[in-house]
Amino acid sequence: MYKLSDNEEDILESLWIEIEENKDKPNTRVLKDESAFQELMDKGLVDINKKTLLTKEGLKEAQKCVRRHRLAERLVADVLDLKDPLIHEASCKFEHGLHHGLEDNVCILLGHPKTCPHGKPIPAGECCSNFEKIPQRLIVPLKELQPGDIGKISYVSAYEGEVLKKLISMGFLPGKQVKLLHRFPSFVFEMENSSFAIDKDLAGTIHVLLLKRQ
Repeated sequence: MYKLSDNEEDILESLWIEIEENKDKPNTRVLKDESAFQELMDKGLVDINKKTLLTKEGLKEAQKCVRRHRLAERLVADVLDLKDPLIHEASCKFEHGLHHGLEDNVCILLGHPKTCPHGKPIPAGECCSNFEKIPQRLIVPLKELQPGDIGKISYVSAYEGEVLKKLISMGFLPGKQVKLLHRFPSFVFEMENSSFAIDKDLAGTIHVLLLKRQ
């Protein structure tokens, strides 16, 4: 595992896009940050003597950088509801924090998206390969659970302030485990040894990671 600076990641990302997507020679503008480029050379990720500049390990690491950036774009667009031109700016800052498997957590959270908000492909990770072997979705709205199903809250998609406050006051926070008890006449579920009842609309704003299905 390589420890990279933000500038080093930006260089790798630019090189990968030029080589893999634009099918072109690496853009020399990435060489402007000579210190960061030298660090990449010292780590064996780039080689000035190679036509593509990227070594075999560098190509793998560069693909991970692109994956993190595009997952970050998907996250800020779908969950945080940001629009262009804020998507790119926010995701550039956010992507550098997606390390040590966190990008896979985001990928699972979003349901393994295939493209970024701009239609560009998101390189698949190991979690995506595992997901393809599973017939059902992993992230589902609480309203789609059946009695006895158990899930862990991933995120809440309620954009109205009062609705969000109500859910937070009830303890609906990411990471909390819930078990659906009944669907009618309201959705009744158990969380931390307490029972709660909510209507279908509220149940549709709570998205959970399925842990156990009856």
